[in-house]
Amino acid sequence: MLDLDYRPLASKQQVNLQQRYHGQVLLVVNTASKCGYTPQYEGLEALQKRYAGRGFAVLGFPSNDFKGQEPGDEKQIQDFCTLTYGVKFPMFEKVHVVGAEATPLYQRLTAATGVAPGWNFHKYLVGRDGKVIAQFASKVTPDDPQLTAAIDKALAAAATH
Repeated sequence: MLDLDYRPLASKQQVNLQQRYHGQVLLVVNTASKCGYTPQYEGLEALQKRYAGRGFAVLGFPSNDFKGQEPGDEKQIQDFCTLTYGVKFPMFEKVHVVGAEATPLYQRLTAATGVAPGWNFHKYLVGRDGKVIAQFASKVTPDDPQLTAAIDKALAAAATH
């Protein structure tokens, strides 16, 4: 699932997700700067802070696939996320998340769940074993009890191995 290379946002160096995040619980989110759900950046950063010490990371993938809501280049996206929402969680290169041009990670997430992102800020929870545990629609906020319970469960289950 995660044995793929992506560039961190506004960087030239590729990172292998499997190597970098092996054994962690991940929340993979397609993001956009000009969306009604954009304030979720704040909640995603709060999740990152809350759970990072337990082997958790939010991975953001900016996408312009929905109504042109991420028109900027990677430097503009990075500046917006950092300056407006204080985002420190890992953000990666701008990608396509739906359709024939969807990046391999999103093809795999969609195949594993049977659900492609319907809009920006769709969330996929990936367990420490690299398997998708759940997916959450855009309207599910980062502080939604259903989402945080799933993260807690994934972190607890993984700790027993």
